[in-house]
Amino acid sequence: MRISGGIARGVPLEAPKGDAVRPATDGMRQAVFSSLGARVAGAVFWDLFAGSGAYGLEALSRGAESGVFVERNPKALACLKSNLRAVGKSLGRDLQPAWAVQADVLKWMQSAGEEPADLVFVDPPYEMIPDVAPELFPRLTLALASCPDALVLFEMPGELNLSPEGWTCVKRVGKGAHQPTVACFRRS
Repeated sequence: MRISGGIARGVPLEAPKGDAVRPATDGMRQAVFSSLGARVAGAVFWDLFAGSGAYGLEALSRGAESGVFVERNPKALACLKSNLRAVGKSLGRDLQPAWAVQADVLKWMQSAGEEPADLVFVDPPYEMIPDVAPELFPRLTLALASCPDALVLFEMPGELNLSPEGWTCVKRVGKGAHQPTVACFRRS
């Protein structure tokens, strides 16, 4: 797994061994960032359920200004911090490890509004989505109140559809059923 575009293109990313983390594939990230185009440059992001940090690191490589990575698994967080150093070195800037927060996403969301975001990447373990999504979207509504144009990019299996109240899916990137897809939500 590598950064697929931007200044840090080709930098390899670490992921913890085992099945605790399912990193976003290079192809999926390429498709998502192609669909975002110029929105990435200068953006502030949140990478929720960050795992290896692939989405947020890809955003930094492609010109995002800053972001926060939220991951509760200590092994994934260690890989994420290593990835921050590697991508930061390639970008020629310090990507502070403080950007990587070890926390439960839903608990972290209670204070997330202090750091508004333009892009929110959400990539939870697929089995958690039915439980997490109904709690996450109301919290995103509150936390992103000062960011009316924020986009939420939610990776999920292609056969799954979410219809969170107050949000509209404006685009879906991916190959469809039984494949990973990313739904792009905007507030209604």
